[in-house]
Amino acid sequence: MAQPSLHLLKQHLLEHSIRTGDFVLKSGRRSGWFCDAKQTACRADGVLLVADAVLDVMPSDVDAIGGLAAGADPVAFGVAGVAATRGRSLRAFSIRKEAKDHGVQGRLAGALEAGDRVLIVEDTVTRGRSPLEAARVVRALGAEPVMILAVVDRGGTCAAAAAAEGLAFRALVTAPDLGFSYEAAGAT
Repeated sequence: MAQPSLHLLKQHLLEHSIRTGDFVLKSGRRSGWFCDAKQTACRADGVLLVADAVLDVMPSDVDAIGGLAAGADPVAFGVAGVAATRGRSLRAFSIRKEAKDHGVQGRLAGALEAGDRVLIVEDTVTRGRSPLEAARVVRALGAEPVMILAVVDRGGTCAAAAAAEGLAFRALVTAPDLGFSYEAAGAT
């Protein structure tokens, strides 16, 4: 991604997605900052900034994009829509946290097909549990996750967790990029 675009994405995140104060994370730990990257990924100008960055780093052989519902949804569907306007066809999907009917297939919502090469996305990661869970479900559905991509990495440990499962990891923006320390003990 061109440096001016990266700068604009960081600025958008700082303006719309980052809050400072005293927060209790899902892990129960306290933090002086919180990132709700959906506030960027769900605004029209933010969708374009995120899509530009994702499309710049996404492997060219990826067929589908998605991840665990709610964190992946705005990223996956926004990127797929913008990609279509640029002549790149991507299927988008969401993995439900629990099966709607029964079995793994009941967790799938959207257009994932067996054999697809998949980019697993997430708005914000700390440890990476959500995208790793999505990757396991994608594998069970007969598709091949090839990379986990986060809009914001607030923990700094997802790359190692992804590598342990044979996956590449990429963050568009890291906690230090935003002026914060990593929160390695968080819950996402």
